[in-house]
Amino acid sequence: MPTSVYIARQPIYNRDMSVHGYELLYRAGDTQQANVTDGELATSQLLVNALMEIGLPHLVGDRLAFVNLTERFILDGLPSAFTPGQIVLEVLEDVAPTAAVVEALSRLKAAGHTIALDDFEYSEAQRPLLALADLIKLDVLDLAPAEIARRVRQLAPFQRPLLAEKVETREQFQHCLQLGFTYFQGYFFCKPDLVQGGHTPACRSVILQMLARLQDPDLEFEQLADLIARDVSFAYRILRYINSAAFGLRRKVDSIQHAATLIGLQRIKTWLTILALSQVDDKPHELMLTSLIRARLCELLATEMGVAPGNAFTIGLFSTLDALTDQPLETVLAELPLAEEINQALIDHTGTAGRLLHLVLAYEAGDWETVDAAQLEVGTLSEAYLEAVEWSGGLARSLVGA
Repeated sequence: MPTSVYIARQPIYNRDMSVHGYELLYRAGDTQQANVTDGELATSQLLVNALMEIGLPHLVGDRLAFVNLTERFILDGLPSAFTPGQIVLEVLEDVAPTAAVVEALSRLKAAGHTIALDDFEYSEAQRPLLALADLIKLDVLDLAPAEIARRVRQLAPFQRPLLAEKVETREQFQHCLQLGFTYFQGYFFCKPDLVQGGHTPACRSVILQMLARLQDPDLEFEQLADLIARDVSFAYRILRYINSAAFGLRRKVDSIQHAATLIGLQRIKTWLTILALSQVDDKPHELMLTSLIRARLCELLATEMGVAPGNAFTIGLFSTLDALTDQPLETVLAELPLAEEINQALIDHTGTAGRLLHLVLAYEAGDWETVDAAQLEVGTLSEAYLEAVEWSGGLARSLVGA
């Protein structure tokens, strides 16, 4: 793929918290703010190259891909990579509804493209764009609840589905849900819904107890086998995964002991940790997928950042423990026998490992200024992220069965 483009994705949810699609966040690694117009065009061209060389299935699977369009990109016409169907074209908020823009968007609409208006703010001048839009996105991050409601009422006569973006808290999500928004975007699903009184539901207490055992460095195979025996499905899933085409083994592996001999006890412990976390069934699947992507990306970047790969993987995997358990992270980590370096990285983002996690979270969110400050090669980051996305999707399907 082109090594001079950052590319990441952010999930977009339906009302039932299933993933509707992903917005592709991207930027040219060498774009200079002094030449914004040319930089935006270069970024769009690089995205096209990325889509052609990477392929959408590696980025979004069978979900929709939401792609930002600059004015010049709209007017110059879309390359063949942007075929109708899986891509939603987002018209940026600074695109003026000139006659040329409206005509170009009309052609795209007639060709079967889905058009969304990004960061939309209503005015009479925007009516031509509203007539062409299939979807309207409202940035709700800095809006008071009353203002969000006012804008929803304002757009109601146009009968277009609304997408609330930059939803960062559960309260914002619930409010937008009540107002009738159809889609939701943001990292609210990574925030805990703190349990009143600090009580942890019984099922999650059991999961935390298993995590504590699995993180014990002195855990022996017999004790591990005892843990697996408590849930026969764990052994079945692990053996199914090892015997899948992904490993290409010539002989069938028919026991956990045989598996541990072939791939190591630590790897089995890691998979059991993932399986234990997957038992939290009242959370969106994307939360588990996010944990896996972070874990793999941390692991891939660990050597570059001077962090032990095993610690890096654990830090990424446990970075959503508060959301999975609906408890403050400090409370959850107090129950796990983790190294102080890991605890500090997770809670305060301090130390070398903390800086690694901070970088991974910045890349995930498309915070390119923070990413640039890490001074890693653009290609290293982009390729590692794409590998993490593909790896996590495959693992979730094969191991977790999701």
